[in-house]
Amino acid sequence: MIIGEAAQHSGVSAKMIRYYEDIGLITKSQRSKSGYRNYNKADIHTLHFIKLARDVGFSIERIRLLLAPWTDRTLTIGELKSMAFNGIAEIDDQISKLAELRDVLFYLTIKFPGKGRPRSPAFRNLV
Repeated sequence: MIIGEAAQHSGVSAKMIRYYEDIGLITKSQRSKSGYRNYNKADIHTLHFIKLARDVGFSIERIRLLLAPWTDRTLTIGELKSMAFNGIAEIDDQISKLAELRDVLFYLTIKFPGKGRPRSPAFRNLV
């Protein structure tokens, strides 16, 4: 598929797809005879993964490390597993932080009795 279709299917804009190619986050697309970029299903899955990672705040360098199991053929199985476990730990940490923030916002919107004003957003012990 061409870049516009890849953008539509992955949720990543064509401009960002070109940028990710330029910085080597994804492999350069193959070109048709007329010069159009061509993408396959694996490219779309990679772009979707990148979008998910960016949406939750992962840096480009962190995403590069998370993609390594699929892109770096020199890694051993042990290294791949270690990288995967590290990625899982980082995601679990982020989920925990998001849950804590959600609890504070939930307290403000649902449980706060409505009298007076909260003094601080740090309601960890009250939730």
